[in-house]
Amino acid sequence: MKKLGAIALLISVSLSANAVVTKRTANNGNLVMEDVPVIPQQIIDDVRRYQKVSSAPFREFSQSGESIFISTHSGGVRQLHRVDTAGGARKQLTFFKEPIGSINRQPDSDNISFSMDDGGDGYTQLFLLNTATGESKMLSDGESRNSSLVWSKDGAKFAYRSTRRNGKSNDIWMMNPTAPESAEIVLKSTDGSLWRPLDWSDDNKKLLAQRYISSYDSRIYLVDLATKQKVMLAGNPEKTSVNYGLGFDADNQGMFFLTNEFSDFNQLAYQPFGDGEVKVITSNINWNVNEFEMSQDGKRAAFVVNQDGVEVMYLLDPESHQFVKVKGLPIGLVSGLEFSDDGSKIGLTLNTAQTPSDSFVLGLGEKPLQQGRLTRWTFSKVGPLDTSKFSLPELVRVKSFDDREIPAFVYKPDTKGKKPVIISIHGGPASQFRPSFRKTFQLWMDQLDAAVIAPNVRGSTGYGKEYLNLDNGFRREDSVKDIGALLDWIKTQPDLDENRVALIGGSYGGYMVLASAVHYSDRLKAAVDRVGISNFVTFLENTKSYRRDLRRMEYGDERDPQMRAHLEKISPNNNVDKINIPMFVVQGQNDPRVPVTEAEQIVKSLRDHGKEVWYMNALNEGHGYSKKENRDIYTQAVVMFFEEFL
Repeated sequence: MKKLGAIALLISVSLSANAVVTKRTANNGNLVMEDVPVIPQQIIDDVRRYQKVSSAPFREFSQSGESIFISTHSGGVRQLHRVDTAGGARKQLTFFKEPIGSINRQPDSDNISFSMDDGGDGYTQLFLLNTATGESKMLSDGESRNSSLVWSKDGAKFAYRSTRRNGKSNDIWMMNPTAPESAEIVLKSTDGSLWRPLDWSDDNKKLLAQRYISSYDSRIYLVDLATKQKVMLAGNPEKTSVNYGLGFDADNQGMFFLTNEFSDFNQLAYQPFGDGEVKVITSNINWNVNEFEMSQDGKRAAFVVNQDGVEVMYLLDPESHQFVKVKGLPIGLVSGLEFSDDGSKIGLTLNTAQTPSDSFVLGLGEKPLQQGRLTRWTFSKVGPLDTSKFSLPELVRVKSFDDREIPAFVYKPDTKGKKPVIISIHGGPASQFRPSFRKTFQLWMDQLDAAVIAPNVRGSTGYGKEYLNLDNGFRREDSVKDIGALLDWIKTQPDLDENRVALIGGSYGGYMVLASAVHYSDRLKAAVDRVGISNFVTFLENTKSYRRDLRRMEYGDERDPQMRAHLEKISPNNNVDKINIPMFVVQGQNDPRVPVTEAEQIVKSLRDHGKEVWYMNALNEGHGYSKKENRDIYTQAVVMFFEEFL
């Protein structure tokens, strides 16, 4: 008898005289699959060894600086742990059924604030954990969406972003954690823009605040917390630019921030308060500065540059503004920078194409630019895999319809013969594929002998503001043409099979998958759409109200008749007759970003047109699958789908 794993056949439901849908469930009924065949035990066994990989990103130092806090999977979801020595055991601190989100240690204590939602619904709540006792309590109201928590320097209060006022406006609030009922509004959003706190002054009387309007327009303000009056420090309504506040300087007489006002890229800059001029610190680096962190005393800082998808770390003297590159780091991604309270070391997460995310601590010398020893604190499990043999990507540039070069990372198995190709398209669209540890890519290479290509189509971040804005509004389908150019490039490669190409993508990448299937079905074999937009008008009308205006700035305002007609014209759900390849649609029932209705309507339309479509919907997930039990079956089903159709 064939083993069915965790899947149980429930029912076959007739939709019409010509269509019968086979429905199955798994994971106590939380994972619903329609027309997804039973996964063979051989695939389950083959895939399982790739599902034993873990990671342990750095989150915070303890108050003493002698221990670190990390997050890693436990019980199938990411939880908080403490590690007391380099390479030592991990002590689990949280035991929730949902994964924890962002964390921040309360100043002068080891208490940890963290965020968590319910079933991926996006309504994150704020909690305070006593790491000594393991007790935690919810601080937010349990109903609104809350995030971006920033502690005051004395730890007596914190500022945060919340929709508490009316359920949709992203305001800045302030709270005393010992009296949650003390929560009060600091700044109200009155135009659909998003406000969030950035940093407190040393006397806890002023706040740096961010106003995010769109991916190409954001501004920084200084807020007097007593009067609630604000003054704009960076940004210009007449000449839009991106400005991200980073923090006060050591004397609270100026601020460090990122800006693209003077360049195509996000540069690190310093601006004194008053009439002083802006000084661009990284004027000689023509790449985006991605991350910045400063020590508590303001005497040390570090930042990270995204250099063509790979990250480079620098140490900075905040007083002289001189900086030096950190030596000895592997080629990969650097994130999660945090100084210890005494400023003697900095914690970080390192991730490479052959190693998952692990926690490291970089010792520092007596002077701001002196680097000490790099120590690895966690050694994450990779199961039976030899990750040193994982494929290293090649960065290529493909000319598109307008002669613009589109960067793409190409992964190939070390075998002979023509390879089928899986094109993986990132979401966002204001995001970027970067060559991090990709166990799923290696799985496809090993199990399917497939090459994997991850393009950064126009509209991606990391390549300057001009490139970022090339897909806005009426130019939306220009990014789809970039996929067409990639298909042309595949045809020229002797080791790639142009007749066996599949697509996979999530969120906006899901839209790109569907739109590419509309335009290029004659050149594709199959596609996987994960939590993708199928109709821009219904998406904008149904995405949660707290993000609707922000999405209109990117995709266009469906209330404008001309734009509405354009969005309807390009929406895949209105062009299903042109899709002629098998489709696998994957969704989370509680998705606040791309509602489940986007998946339901494209599945119905495909069925109504007699198209082959598999559908998977997790009832306890949101925008993507955070629970291992669901991710495992999804991964197995994708391999089965590609095996059958690619």
